[in-house]
Amino acid sequence: MKYTLLLLILCASFATVSCNNEDWLERDPKNIITDEQLWNDPQLITSLLANYYDRLPTFHGVFNTGGMTEIDDAMWSGHFDQNWRNDFQYGYDYGRYWDYTFIRDINLALDNIETFSTEIGDEQKNLFTSELRFIRAFVYFELVKRMGGVPLVTEQLIYDFGGDPEYLQIPRSKEHEVYDFIYSELETIKSDLQANNGSQTRANEFTALALESRAMLYAASIAKYNNLMDTPINLPGGEVGIPAEMAKDYYEKSLQASQSILQDGGYALYDENPDKQANFYEMMMNKGNAEVIFAKDYVNSLKTHGFTFENIPRSLTEDNEYPSNLTPSLNLVESFDYLDGGEGSLNITDASGDPIVYEDINGIFANKDARLYGTVIYPGTTFKSAPVKMQAGVAVWNDSDYELLASQDLGSNYSDEGLWTGADGPQDNTQFVSNTGFYARKFLSDAPGASLRGVASENWWPWFRLGEIYLNAAEAAFELNQEGVATTYINTLRERAGFPENSITDLNIEDIRKERRVELAFEDHRYFDLKRWRIAHEVWDGDINNEDAAVFALFPYRIVRPGHPDNNKYIFNKFTPTRFRRARFFRLGNYYASIDQGVLNNNPKLVRNPFH
Repeated sequence: MKYTLLLLILCASFATVSCNNEDWLERDPKNIITDEQLWNDPQLITSLLANYYDRLPTFHGVFNTGGMTEIDDAMWSGHFDQNWRNDFQYGYDYGRYWDYTFIRDINLALDNIETFSTEIGDEQKNLFTSELRFIRAFVYFELVKRMGGVPLVTEQLIYDFGGDPEYLQIPRSKEHEVYDFIYSELETIKSDLQANNGSQTRANEFTALALESRAMLYAASIAKYNNLMDTPINLPGGEVGIPAEMAKDYYEKSLQASQSILQDGGYALYDENPDKQANFYEMMMNKGNAEVIFAKDYVNSLKTHGFTFENIPRSLTEDNEYPSNLTPSLNLVESFDYLDGGEGSLNITDASGDPIVYEDINGIFANKDARLYGTVIYPGTTFKSAPVKMQAGVAVWNDSDYELLASQDLGSNYSDEGLWTGADGPQDNTQFVSNTGFYARKFLSDAPGASLRGVASENWWPWFRLGEIYLNAAEAAFELNQEGVATTYINTLRERAGFPENSITDLNIEDIRKERRVELAFEDHRYFDLKRWRIAHEVWDGDINNEDAAVFALFPYRIVRPGHPDNNKYIFNKFTPTRFRRARFFRLGNYYASIDQGVLNNNPKLVRNPFH
């Protein structure tokens, strides 16, 4: 009885409170953010933008170790289960990207800012809108450079439940129309992005110009080089292929954007360390340096990456695992020229075919382009002030020639008590140790704990840096017959790498292409460079005897020849690693990735890409 009475008293009290305060049940919920609250709160909008910046698409880049091994700059030396990376024919879906979910999210955000952001100032509103449009332009560039012309969707597509979805089925735009859209968007928003000038992690005026510089160079290259092919790759509706007469205008737009950055951006090539070799490595490590225009940041253990854990030389790991997955190729190493102007091929044998003997294990790399050291760990060098112990074995003289002997035990000594095989290999047909004779240095963090899975790395990924802008400007100027301007830009980069002033006087397109390879190695450019120049099918022709298509290794051996002057000196052996079983094979159908069949089924207005 007493419990019933108490319940009645509580109900009466509740009724009294309700009558006296009719708003009591109409209070704003504490766990739901309304559209008006979200789109008028700069901090919440900034958080949303951070998520969208984090979703910016990439291909081989952003510390994607596996992807970096799928071109000729490196091979896979990690677990045998992923050895398919070394047996590689590019499938027609390779590089496919079709993320219209992201496009929809961006368009929705743009609509919501227009509709609900009534309490923030116009300048702030325009900045947020421009950042979203930059991200959308970036996404469309990733789409067009892989797929060709794609549907241009710039507003929400909302189904009316009427039973006929045809109005939602947008056909592909012409390839050049997508590039034109990117340029128009960037030109429109760059002035509003000036409010972010000085930021290296949010889009600003010069970030927009950097994307212009790159995208317009791609469009120009396709317009020129696709039409120089014996049979240009085109579709009747222009979804693939850009008219040759458009090349000049695109080159001019790229050059103008590049020169605006070089003249007005306030950026500078990193040149803080008089040691040119260390300087190039530090440029990729030192956050906030004036060369970086736009970067993906990793900070304070809240957002880190595992690139160092995955690729540190075996003996230097701080973990109890030895991944050592990405091992650069001899092909890449030989792309770096000698500082005296000599071509980059290493001197391994003499004119008679006999091995050249070197006093020191790193002697074969002497006087090389400083960028080699900043990119690759080669025998005789250090990392984190510790020696990287690379020696494949011993070369024992047997009265007529050398017998190359390797030990399966890393760090073992030979019978003469000298080193047999180094703690870091290299070893052939082995996992978790270099199979090429090299380790990656670029992007490898030397911070304490960086190779520990629980700590990982915080160095950032440069989406755009000034080194690329110099290269873009040089290429565009060269294609516009401004050879003097192009040569100045190329020589500026080479001087930073230790070359003397005016080291190139008669510039050609092959010089520019080589400079891009060595300056931008592992930065997500080479695959698309070879595509836009329309030479990928020639470089990666599937022929194991083609030194561009196959990956080569270089193993150092200590000479064992007691009593002879060559004893304890070094010779080198060049060969194709056992684990590299198939040369890269790029076909004409790889110039544009295939569109997924499910996408085609959903939108019958889409046409297939050529050869698919």
